Amino acid sequence: MSNPNPLGTTTATFVGMPKFPTMAKDALANTRQRRNLLHATHTIRAKRAAVVDEVPEWQDLRRNGADTKDEVLANLEQYLVQLEQKLTEQGATVHWARDAEEANRIVLDLVKAQGVDEVVKVKSMATQEIELNEALEAAGIHAWETDLAELIVQLGDDRSSHILVPAIHRGRAEIREIFRTRMGQVGRPAPDNMTDEPRELAEAARLHLREKFLRAKVAISGANFAVADTGTLVVLESEGNGRMCLTLPETLISVVGIEKVLPKWEDLGTFMQLLPRSSTGERMNPYTTMWTGPAADDGPQNVHVVLVDNGRTHVLADPVGRQALRCIRCSACLNVCPVYERAGGHAYGSVYPGPIGAVLTPQLRGTSSAIDQSLPYASSLCGACYEVCPVRIDIPTLLVKLRTQVVDEHRDGRPSVEARAMKAAAWMFSDSSHLTKAQKAATLGSKLLGKRTALGAIPGPAAAWSGARDVPVPPKETFRQWWDRTNGGNE
Repeated sequence: MSNPNPLGTTTATFVGMPKFPTMAKDALANTRQRRNLLHATHTIRAKRAAVVDEVPEWQDLRRNGADTKDEVLANLEQYLVQLEQKLTEQGATVHWARDAEEANRIVLDLVKAQGVDEVVKVKSMATQEIELNEALEAAGIHAWETDLAELIVQLGDDRSSHILVPAIHRGRAEIREIFRTRMGQVGRPAPDNMTDEPRELAEAARLHLREKFLRAKVAISGANFAVADTGTLVVLESEGNGRMCLTLPETLISVVGIEKVLPKWEDLGTFMQLLPRSSTGERMNPYTTMWTGPAADDGPQNVHVVLVDNGRTHVLADPVGRQALRCIRCSACLNVCPVYERAGGHAYGSVYPGPIGAVLTPQLRGTSSAIDQSLPYASSLCGACYEVCPVRIDIPTLLVKLRTQVVDEHRDGRPSVEARAMKAAAWMFSDSSHLTKAQKAATLGSKLLGKRTALGAIPGPAAAWSGARDVPVPPKETFRQWWDRTNGGNE
């Protein structure tokens, strides 16, 4: 019998990656990346804090957002069926994909049916998750990213380091060099006199992308939200590239995770306030595009929606872990995380870096690999991620739960070290004679250590713990021994 809630597909890019501490150690040695991350995250963090403080009912909005997402997750099947019905009524074609392979195959068949060898793309975490670009390229179809940061990553043969700002680890001089050397290989080259000023870099990207927008017959997008009672898909973006993709090509294919559903049109009001302030630190986002199937003589005439599971129902089956599916990909938790700020996104081995990636990825992919087993430990448990999360995901609690799961899997059914230690302590404290014997053994051992004050590294299960701490030697006599020796302290 097949598993009713299969895990998500671990794509080739991340297979075999070493665990987080190994990746983070390399990242920490990159001083330029650390400087770029520090500047960018602190800038976005300050902007977010300023605009959130302007909203006195912010905590009420957070609770409303969390409640709405919980309502969706509790009745996901019902809302997905409603969404499919509404989209179909409006002329869109709905496809269902169980995993990344199936989603890529569906999109590939749709693109091939149009007889084209290139597509333009709106920034989409779902398509990154299933590695759609790689699947299209393998079939001879070029997928052009049109978001500026995604373009930088793509031209640089790089991987995203941040959910919202994928090229956050790159400096302006690096971006100029990427544009100068790579743009001409895939289209219009960068201007010869281009400097590393942001305005000139953006202008070079605009000119490079415009020719791709104007000739593209097929566009691929994700969706920030999918409204069940109207069949409306919503994309929020800042540069206008998304609107070009969503309106110019003849065919639009939207790849959407099944957790993106909202029950009602009215629910958008809450999230249109939560998302821009939490992500870019703006009161509202510059471009909001909504579509509900094709419209005659206006926009794409072929609209396809691919609803992707890829491990989400596996996460949904966990009554505690499912709250990770509330995530609206704002990346606020990344910008306040002291671990992410120093290690960067590549160390997480997933398209979802930072605190949300540390809890979402091991649930989507399972904890069989070294990188996925290490992710729950990629946190100081300071709780800052929970404080800024617009939908109140209790990330610290999920991290602790996943750590327990990883430890239990390694124990292979045997009692944990902690359980054995507690059992020994229970025996020792159950009888005064046991305690006396243990104390005598400890003080005798201390005397044998002479003048040493610390034990140093302890072998066995405590080796990692003692490797970073000074473990003091036991006292040379107990309180009772001192009491007897000094006649109650009178000598």
